[in-house]
Amino acid sequence: MTKTYAQLQKQITALTREAEALKRKEAAEVVARIKQAIEAYGLTASDLGLSAKRGPKPKLDQDSTKKATTKTKKKRSQIKYRDGTDNTWVGRGPRPQWLRDALAQGKALEDFAV
Repeated sequence: MTKTYAQLQKQITALTREAEALKRKEAAEVVARIKQAIEAYGLTASDLGLSAKRGPKPKLDQDSTKKATTKTKKKRSQIKYRDGTDNTWVGRGPRPQWLRDALAQGKALEDFAV
């Protein structure tokens, strides 16, 4: 007997619900095993590479399909060029006016290298 589209969609929905329930159950078991290992070995959050400055824990609910994202700190660029009056440039983007003026006066870019 051939199944209809509606029957297949109904079966897909039922299997999806069943898979999500199993995922939640398995996740709970994994968390329990991790907690036991943490307690047995006396591990701390810093031992696991976790910091206290993190946001709230992601919830394991059936509608959650998004992965948790982490914020990255923006790394400051190193100063590559400096003049005698504390004007600086990291070497990225357009050259600042103070550097363009100095180059126009005949100085070399290497004169300002840090």
